[in-house]
Amino acid sequence: MKAKIHPPWYPQARVICICGNTFTTGSTKPELRVEVCYKCHPFFTGEQRIVDVEGRVERLKRKFKLQ
Repeated sequence: MKAKIHPPWYPQARVICICGNTFTTGSTKPELRVEVCYKCHPFFTGEQRIVDVEGRVERLKRKFKLQ
């Protein structure tokens, strides 16, 4: 590997989710902020819910009058 071209590695990078869960992992950034983690993602919780980003679900329902 070439010297001085790689970003610094943070083995204890802190990950903060919107749901309030925090955990550590390795990353090239010291702190990461995420919208969905393993505690709140529908696949891991078994809960069916739609992860809505910027009102896209409402816009689709309005477009096809699914309400």
